[in-house]
Order: sequence, then structure tokens, then C-alpha cells
Amino acid sequence: MRIKLLFALLLLPLCAQAHDTFTVSGRIVNESGAPVEYVQVGIPKIGVGTVSSLDGRFEIKVAADTLEFHHVSYQVGYHPVSGPEKDLLIVLKESELPPAVLIGGNTKEKYLLHPGTRFPGAAGGIDFRERGIKGWELGSVAEARKPFLVKDIIFSIQSNYIPGCVVSINIYRIEGEPEKFINVLHKPLYANVAVSEKKQDFDIQPEETILLEPGRYFISFEVVDCDMDTVSQDPKRMHLYTNLYFKSSYYRESSLAKFQHVPVNIGIAVQGLEYR
Repeated sequence: MRIKLLFALLLLPLCAQAHDTFTVSGRIVNESGAPVEYVQVGIPKIGVGTVSSLDGRFEIKVAADTLEFHHVSYQVGYHPVSGPEKDLLIVLKESELPPAVLIGGNTKEKYLLHPGTRFPGAAGGIDFRERGIKGWELGSVAEARKPFLVKDIIFSIQSNYIPGCVVSINIYRIEGEPEKFINVLHKPLYANVAVSEKKQDFDIQPEETILLEPGRYFISFEVVDCDMDTVSQDPKRMHLYTNLYFKSSYYRESSLAKFQHVPVNIGIAVQGLEYR
């Protein structure tokens, strides 16, 4: 008994050390020294993440591990964490992904994705009474049977009570088993969502050429910014609502966490040209 007790006591400091968390804060810039906005910062394997501010600043509490920095225009950055750090400077290199190239052939206008059948009178969305705001992501799944050129990404917000709300529009290709979500964008897509009890309609028209090869895709919006001072004063009032539609999809509650299946989606529509 004494041996078992002694062994358990010896393990206690190790266990405590393994779960220690450290506050890491700093700024993210590109190779020219300009701040990089709305970078996903975290540790994907344990689902811990946040989003940097418009001026590239971030703060996160994590255990000893490797932080990752994700942005559609840059290569993934890494930084090992072994203790608290302040004023950390992260430099991201521009992405080396080649831009999409248009192919020849006839095209026809088509919706790649329709909202689906709406739940009568049902609305759902993001409730921040117990969790953070930045990094929430939800959307809809589409399947491209032929090469498809994205022209418009359309969605609606039924009501929003989050001041300074900015959302990022993301497109991922879904591959493999277990499923992997692979970003296909080279330039970010943002939309400002005003505080309003009235419906707001959005039609995002990408500047870059987004050509989707046949396959499954997840098209989503992610909350990447808000007025944190106002939110922290009254988090119980922070809500963003959309209509709900019958069709399975995915969501995640924090940046770089694993996507979870849900039986409904939020009604994003995608319009463009299908190559015949």
C-alpha cells in the first residue's frame, strides 16, 4: 500500500505539470512587416483556438505544445510553447498555392448549392453566454459533379446582437476518411454584419477565380471579429441567428477545432458556372 501511495504522490507533480497552461500573446505580420488580419491561432489536435484581431494581435491560453497559425493567403506558421510569452512576433510567408486556371468548354449558369427545405419558423445560430465568440463556424455542404466556377455566395442573417461583427466566408474541400477539410481559397472573403433585429441579405462575389473540381465541399461563415469590450460587459445578449434548413452539415465552436456533424444547415447558396 505504501509503495502504491508513494507512486501516486510522485505522479501528482507530473500530472499537474502536464495540464499547466500558459498565456501566449503577440502579433502576426507578413514578411514585409504588415499585420495579418484574422489569423486562426491554436492547436488543432486538441481543439483549442482563437482568431487574431484586425491588426494581427492575439492572446491564447494553452499547455506546452506547438501553436499553429492559419490564414488562406499564407503558409501555416508554427511556434513551440514551453511557457508564458509576451510580445511574440510571428512572421507568416505568403502561400505558394498556384491560382486556379479556367478550363475550356461550354458552361451554363447553375446553383451548386441551394438552401434546402426550411424548418417552419425555426431559427438557430450562435449563443455566446458560455463560450467565446471568435472562431464559431457553421455552413452547408455542396457536391460538385462537374468543374464549377463560383460567382456568388449568398446567405442571410435573421438578426444580430453582436457589435462589430465580422464574418469570414470559407470554402473547404472534404477528403478522406476520417474527413479532412482542406482550404481552397487564396484570398480571404469578409462581410460586416450590422447589429439589427431585421434580416440582412449578403451576396459575396469573390475577386479571385474559385474553380471547384468534382467533389464534396463545405461552404461556411466564421465569426472572426467583434467589439470585445461591449461583448464582455453583457455576454448574455450576444446572439446571431440564421434560419435553419433540413440538410446535414458541419460546425465547430472554436477556431481550428474539429468539425462536428449536425442534422441541419444555415441555408448558404452558391451560384456560378458549371463546365459541361
